[in-house]
Amino acid sequence: MLYGIAAYGLWGMFPLYWKLLSEVPSLQILAHRVVWACIITTILSFALGKGKDFGKLFRQPKRLFATVTTGFLVTANWGIYIWAVNTDKIIETSLGYYLNPLISIALGVFVLKEKIDKGIIAASGMAIIGISILTISYGRLPWVALSLGVTFALYGLIKKMVDLDALSGLAMETAPVFPFALAFLVMEQVAGRGAFMQAGALETVLLALAGAVTAIPLFFYAEGVKRIPLSRMGFLQYISPTGQLLIGVLVFKETLDAPRAIAFAFILSALAVYAFTRAKRS
Repeated sequence: MLYGIAAYGLWGMFPLYWKLLSEVPSLQILAHRVVWACIITTILSFALGKGKDFGKLFRQPKRLFATVTTGFLVTANWGIYIWAVNTDKIIETSLGYYLNPLISIALGVFVLKEKIDKGIIAASGMAIIGISILTISYGRLPWVALSLGVTFALYGLIKKMVDLDALSGLAMETAPVFPFALAFLVMEQVAGRGAFMQAGALETVLLALAGAVTAIPLFFYAEGVKRIPLSRMGFLQYISPTGQLLIGVLVFKETLDAPRAIAFAFILSALAVYAFTRAKRS
């Protein structure tokens, strides 16, 4: 539970980080994130004696395919999220991560055959009402929210099924995308469009730290999702979008009108019901 709380708490503060890079094209930010995350997790894996996990994975084709799949899923999730944050859609990203727990619960029940109790059912019902109000208030299909929710829920499901060591798992997930990301960055630098070492010093440092910023909460998430049911991990997800929502409204002054405020009240109530029923069960 503590791993999950730490992961989602850090993710909830991500808009603050990516907004500092708003002058850098989103695709470049994504490529830097992939490259540096792959480098740092690979180095740490070998430094901590986990390099043997790479060899084991190559001898298990099904697990290797699953890991490659998670790499492309999380890359798509990162790209959509970075673009949305830097185009002033932070509230819509929070909706996507509010949707994610519901999708995770459904996957946990129908794919992993996990059991749910009345507390989860009640909390899910309240959350569905809130999310429905949010969707109607947009007046259109919230594709950013839906794509973020679906890609990350599928990512969590496959991580749960593969059960790979967290650190080497992160390295292997980013490895398939690494060559494409690196080639893109080299082309951008050669063409004079690259931000690294050509923009301000702050932007360069933040791009270089993108790997560590990415790896730390993903490591916490991977450790957490191996230890507790996916349905429970899904509800911890509410920590992240709540943080993003508050940052979007209070820091970046995005508009939260009455229908959306009511919707978020339902969603926060769902979280309260879930927390109360967990406390009673323990």
